[in-house]
Amino acid sequence: MKSNNLSPTDPAQLGLHSPYLGSEVFTLRFTSTPRGARLARRLVGVRLDEWGVPYGTGPHETVVLVAAELAANAVRHGHVPGRDFRLLLRVTAAPSPLARVEVSDTRAERVPPRPGKLPEPGDELANAGRGLLLVEGLAERWGWCPRLGAPGKTVWAECALT
Repeated sequence: MKSNNLSPTDPAQLGLHSPYLGSEVFTLRFTSTPRGARLARRLVGVRLDEWGVPYGTGPHETVVLVAAELAANAVRHGHVPGRDFRLLLRVTAAPSPLARVEVSDTRAERVPPRPGKLPEPGDELANAGRGLLLVEGLAERWGWCPRLGAPGKTVWAECALT
């Protein structure tokens, strides 16, 4: 007997259809817990592999690490009891291959510093923001903005897939 169950990350299962020609989109809500952050990281890796960015390649590892850091920050700094965080992964092929990771949480009053304004290693405040130092070093660009239509913020990063 053959099962016709769809993969939990199958776009048809999630009801996603990208409005962007030549791009792939994955979005899902996760519990604002370490377990939710781990699951987000794993599903980003699975989705990238399914989209042709194979496991073990530099671009795959970079995007997964960036997604893991953003998800961990949402759990650690953006947690509101009873509220989830949302992860969006978009991969576009043209004009140059790019992955964009967006993580939205519901805590509006705790915002990260602007890009380029992170504490230097050894600074008194360097105990916070180390994950964002990794994101800044790996991503082409990153930033944050208020969450549209809901309380909170969205932290995003874009990584080249070449």
